[in-house]
Amino acid sequence: MSELFDAVDALIASRSPLPPPAERKRLRQAHGLTLDEVAAALQVRRATVSGWEAGKTEPRPPERDAYARMLKQLAQLYPAGAPVPPEETAIPETPAVPAAPAPSAAEPVQACTAPTGPATEPANTALRPAAPAAVPRPAVSTRPTSRRPAAKKAAPASVPAGGADPRFENGPLAVVDVADGQVLAYCVGGLVLDVTAKSIPALVEWTLREGRFGQPKLSGPGKDADPLIVLTEAACEYYGLPVTLTQQERLAGRLPEGHKVIKQLTRAHWQLTKRGFGPWARIYRPAQGAERSCVQLCIPSWDALDTRHWADAGQLPPADLARLLSTYAARVMTPRGSTAVTGLELMTALHPPTRASEPDATGKRHSEHNPGSLGKDPVDCAPCEAPDGHPVLTDLPRFHHRTPAEVLVEEAYDWARPLTDAECLRLHLVGIDVNMAFAAGANGLTVGLGAPTHVKNPVFDPKLPGSWLVDLSHVDLSRVKLAKQWTDLDGELLPSPFTPKGERPTGPAWYATPTVAYAVELGYDVAPIEAWVRYDNGRYLDAWYQRLRDAYLATMADLGVHADMPPADFLAAMDGYRHRDPQLAIVVSAIKATVKGGIGKLRERPRGEGWKPGQPWRALARPTWRPDIRAAVISRTRINMHRKIVKHAAFTGQYPVAVLSDCAVYASDGPSPLDFLPYRDGKPLPGGFKLGVNPGLVKWEGTQSVLWGEGVRERFNAPELNLARYIKDGTVTDQDTGE
Repeated sequence: MSELFDAVDALIASRSPLPPPAERKRLRQAHGLTLDEVAAALQVRRATVSGWEAGKTEPRPPERDAYARMLKQLAQLYPAGAPVPPEETAIPETPAVPAAPAPSAAEPVQACTAPTGPATEPANTALRPAAPAAVPRPAVSTRPTSRRPAAKKAAPASVPAGGADPRFENGPLAVVDVADGQVLAYCVGGLVLDVTAKSIPALVEWTLREGRFGQPKLSGPGKDADPLIVLTEAACEYYGLPVTLTQQERLAGRLPEGHKVIKQLTRAHWQLTKRGFGPWARIYRPAQGAERSCVQLCIPSWDALDTRHWADAGQLPPADLARLLSTYAARVMTPRGSTAVTGLELMTALHPPTRASEPDATGKRHSEHNPGSLGKDPVDCAPCEAPDGHPVLTDLPRFHHRTPAEVLVEEAYDWARPLTDAECLRLHLVGIDVNMAFAAGANGLTVGLGAPTHVKNPVFDPKLPGSWLVDLSHVDLSRVKLAKQWTDLDGELLPSPFTPKGERPTGPAWYATPTVAYAVELGYDVAPIEAWVRYDNGRYLDAWYQRLRDAYLATMADLGVHADMPPADFLAAMDGYRHRDPQLAIVVSAIKATVKGGIGKLRERPRGEGWKPGQPWRALARPTWRPDIRAAVISRTRINMHRKIVKHAAFTGQYPVAVLSDCAVYASDGPSPLDFLPYRDGKPLPGGFKLGVNPGLVKWEGTQSVLWGEGVRERFNAPELNLARYIKDGTVTDQDTGE
């Protein structure tokens, strides 16, 4: 028992007691100390001390012990009730304003502001120290001093700096909030600017003229990213916007045209895009020469940040939200809307449709097609690639149901089978999930860039992207070629690689090039009946993949999960990684959603707008509306999964019991992936499943008991219920509908 008491005493001694936040501030001011002096003595940033005094953060050892010692000595000199000199005595020429909350993973640099003045008059943006919210702001007539730090410390990887481009020294975006009537813009690295704008038009002007926000272009012929302003609920109220949209406004996705803020923009000669003033509003004036005048607004309280991808980011304090979004912007790009929209825009930003030509005889340059891009004009898809309702299908009878011989169906896996008797004797069902599976599927993939060409009785070319009508029903999975050697497998326990449901084809059907190429790889001849091929092609998605891969790996590294970790260390690092920094964990989710959403956006369906089958919808006018590219990526992703499954089966005799998109479930004697994945001397099976954080490698998804799996299937009377859908936490709320 004495050992327990000693442990408790040691635990208490490790946390030096501190007075309440308000008392900390009183003691400092009583001794005439400035925040800068305290910060210098403790070797921390000024905003860190401000956060301690505001109660927004708490010091940690070893700074906590030194801070407690200082406050204890001051408490002896200045007992409670002693008069406190005003804050202005320390910095007489610097107005005090509310402090920015300190980011959870890295301390901010000094805060920044501009003097208060009329909204129509430009004001110089000057750095100023942040002070606790309890200190009243001096009158407007107080002349502020321009205070910029002698040198800014480089922000850690988790907090991107504003960038080397002086045009965008304050970063790509700002979160605008209002506290005690003071409008503040929280920026990258803990920077805080004083906003003088009194209306939305004035806020747009301030952003473009004084804010110094934006992001350099990602490609030589591209364009710089427009600044992004995020409005909190308080900012919405301040600028005359509703905090939330009504049901009718949510359905319309915008404010009505007669709203007073829209009228203000019109009077100030600002325009809105066709999407109107919605959760992601773009406010612009027509470009004059090379100069763009455009600001994007993001309103989280209008559901701009989808909780499926951004979790509770919209509820974070302004400084934390600025840090989160700035990290995403620095590693991916400045958000342009939903993660799906941003994923699509990233493709264009990396491969702009046009570039400047070489000078002509008069020395002038002209806009010309940028090789390797999708161009600036949309191209028609092949009839087999068109979704139902597309204008190219207007000649089909109404309610006609297209067969596999009429429509290309390349979708992710959703397959399951009953457990064998031997599998029922095992204890566990273990799920493994492929990291960034669709990004890995896009890596190195040759896709069409131009319009398709129709060919009859073509010779299959695995290097030629397109859609092929071919009969693959003769491919027998019980005997396939692996590494040029014929291998016998239990084909009944494998999903077909050619259909999303894993069913064996029964006749000719349309497939993307990667699917047909895999049939050849397995050792079978193919004889296409017809095809729509694209002779103008290239690896359009390579840069897109590399950008998102690097963003994902850098953020996971910040969370303690590094590439090339040994399998056991990787599993340990992944355990609870989201709790190490919840904000960075949200960035990881947003990056993964950017991958899936960007691929899905290549075949965007009509969304209301009075659309009727046979009529074109808005997305068809985009050169990035390319269902053939989406099909190719999904095809390759599914084939990548099947290739690993087959190699694993050939080497171990183990077969999956369920596959859902990028997740496979195996019956195992142990609860860990290491209990069934083949590793020899720390090395995995070549071409099979390998644990790791890189795209294409796998992580542990979840483990449930075999009894759980059989019980769930019996309860819903569904012997082929896809257990991969519920393997993560074991919660099954309703019968599997495949959605």
